[in-house]
Amino acid sequence: MPHLPRRHVLAAGFGAAALPAWAQGASSAPPRPMHLLILGGTGFVGPHQVRYALSRGHKVTLFNRGRRPKEWPAEVEELTGDRDTNDYASLKGRRFDVCIDNPSAVPHWVRDAAAVLKSNVAHHLFISTVSVYADNAQVGADESAERERYTGPDRFAETMASLRKNMALYGPLKAACEDEVIAQYGAAHSAIVRPGLIVGPGDETDRFTYWPLRVQRGGPTLVPPRTDPVRLIDARDLAEWTIRLAEARATGAYNALGPTGNLTMGEMLDTLRSALGSKAEWVEASAEWLEKEKVSAWGDLPVWIPGQGETAGFHRRSNARAVAAGLTFRPLADTGRDTVAWWQGLDEKRRTAPLRAGLAPAREAELLQRLRG
Repeated sequence: MPHLPRRHVLAAGFGAAALPAWAQGASSAPPRPMHLLILGGTGFVGPHQVRYALSRGHKVTLFNRGRRPKEWPAEVEELTGDRDTNDYASLKGRRFDVCIDNPSAVPHWVRDAAAVLKSNVAHHLFISTVSVYADNAQVGADESAERERYTGPDRFAETMASLRKNMALYGPLKAACEDEVIAQYGAAHSAIVRPGLIVGPGDETDRFTYWPLRVQRGGPTLVPPRTDPVRLIDARDLAEWTIRLAEARATGAYNALGPTGNLTMGEMLDTLRSALGSKAEWVEASAEWLEKEKVSAWGDLPVWIPGQGETAGFHRRSNARAVAAGLTFRPLADTGRDTVAWWQGLDEKRRTAPLRAGLAPAREAELLQRLRG
């Protein structure tokens, strides 16, 4: 859940440009193959980007530390380096049509990569986050909303280690990264993508995964207010759309949020129950009761953020600009089924360990007992 301090706005004139028709749908082929550089590429979203880019005829080069090798359906060039130590030697002198930066969360990563790349890359696409926004109370806020401001002594001195020690810096540092992208590459050669909750097969956070697994288990299930809103995006939809943005040399900022219309917790749960053939029974608790029982939103009951007060707009941000630029969404039922199938393919140690998000079964049973009597 984002932090909510000071505010600033993105560089003036950084608006979203209209995309050509061929770039607005997955069924339309790009006009020509590109050479894509993906910084990262082996985490959650990256492998989906790689496979989709290959399917559309592009050449793909990855740059990372080489610690998570993957098998690809076609040739992928893999360069190694270390952004913590400013090791970009393998990129020097290389030219690319587009660079997609998936992992940068500290500004010196953006600055140091640009020292090597900005003269050798025609376009830069930065994956940011909706956590850059300073205010989550406004319903329908778009990409022009004020962002958090880094107020520490030196944004370039912040490291991934310092971020892990103080996650309240996440939003301000991501906003500072956005600013550095524009400073280095220019607004006419950059795009900023701000996802919210990314879900689906490969999600190691277990935030969304908790719900299909819990629904599949069935029985009385503790749920938050079912009318509260939800926004999420399947990692595959995000990945494929970023490749199409890269093909179109899109500029501007985009809230990468789904679905197209409004979705509530109740609709999400009902969809998962139907898709998984479950007989789960919803036992709904009010936000006030959950707070009294110290059941946290986002952590104990993942995905859920109260739809009132200072978080009323968190799951109600506008995604109109992204949808107009061709962002599409697969059915939530498919995401739920595919997530369960992915989970069932993991090794036994991972599947039998406690989930990284959500209520433990014993804790949920205690809460259900108190709630019901």
